[in-house]
Amino acid sequence: MSVLVLQLAGPLQSWGATARFARRTTENAPTKSGVIGLLAAAQGLERDADLSQLAALRFGVRIDQPGTRIRDFHTAHHPDTETAMPISQRYYLADAVFIAAVEGPDGFIEELHQALQAPRFLPYLGRRSCPPARPLDLGIRHQAGLADVLAGEPWQAAAWHQQRRRREATVDLPVLRDAEPDTSGTVTGDTVRDLPLSFDARHRRYALRTVYATTVTVPNPHSRPEHSLRSVPAHDPTSLLEDV
Repeated sequence: MSVLVLQLAGPLQSWGATARFARRTTENAPTKSGVIGLLAAAQGLERDADLSQLAALRFGVRIDQPGTRIRDFHTAHHPDTETAMPISQRYYLADAVFIAAVEGPDGFIEELHQALQAPRFLPYLGRRSCPPARPLDLGIRHQAGLADVLAGEPWQAAAWHQQRRRREATVDLPVLRDAEPDTSGTVTGDTVRDLPLSFDARHRRYALRTVYATTVTVPNPHSRPEHSLRSVPAHDPTSLLEDV
């Protein structure tokens, strides 16, 4: 088994797990359906293609930079009749960075890796209006499983974000990954409906999956020891009154 690692960073991202009419929300991290859709697009699959091989991949994501949630008050008109379309509210994550990883058979992971390097359809971060700002492909990891890869990848947050936490030598990052049965065979975690069965526009279908939430600790490359930070000089405003 191998693990393909992706970097998801851009000015805007939107990873919806549920959508109701004119309200289009986003989750706090990329969904499995969103990342599988990105990989399917890179492969050149049509919307009615069989997704079983992609859906069987083990999936996990690490939140390196959570970003800021913003709302777009969206208006539009029909291009032919100029009729006003329904007003909608669409939510995005601004300036977010994630590490996503999928684990599966060596041969299939290599196929996906090659597809990412020369995608048939342009990749986007949840919506077509959200292009990536950095290369998606971080390579294949052969010697570690999904959990170890998400724990071992360098912190990919923007330099300014890392510098804001320069007093910390290490940082704790949230991780969401497919839950596994424990020794008793029990699977615990939160249930989400983001396992794609079909992207066919006529009848999109998604199944439930169980997500295990944890944290990992990674080094901060911009950390500075406390003694190296500029110290604030001592100041006593009453000292000048002592000689009066």
